[in-house]
Amino acid sequence: MAVEKFPVEASHIMMFARSIGDGNPIYYDEEHAKGTEPGGIIAPPTFAQASAQFDPNHGLRPKIGGDGWFGSGGAPTGAKPRGERKSGGGGGGGGGLHAEQRFIYHRHMKPGDVLSATTRPGKTWEKQGRRSGKLVFSESVTEYRDSNGELVVTAIGVGVRTERPVDQG
Repeated sequence: MAVEKFPVEASHIMMFARSIGDGNPIYYDEEHAKGTEPGGIIAPPTFAQASAQFDPNHGLRPKIGGDGWFGSGGAPTGAKPRGERKSGGGGGGGGGLHAEQRFIYHRHMKPGDVLSATTRPGKTWEKQGRRSGKLVFSESVTEYRDSNGELVVTAIGVGVRTERPVDQG
């Protein structure tokens, strides 16, 4: 993921917190937030994931234009019917999944921040599975920096790919 400009806005923080069911007033009530250690509204811990909406190449973001937008009646923009899906990597028709997500906060994200994000590969390792053969784990490290270039959040996602479909036995 490469995001050149991810504006952090108070209303987006509030809506994100509501969408995940977190009613902590530090995410929306300025008066309450002034009396807390951060001294103002801050973003919830997983808010950095919302930057995907600002990545023009993100696979889950719908296309604008000829295919329409969600609810427009245009063609579907992402998911493929089962028969059209390609199998995951690993060489034997296995699959992949998101296994873990960690966030390292160097400081709180807050309204007014304008962040950029760059992603690089992290560690990879293998483990032998009992029912799916070899499991290949790989990290993706995304660094979010403010307009001064200071590191704000490091997000580390771990994916796992199986060598073959899981045995049902």
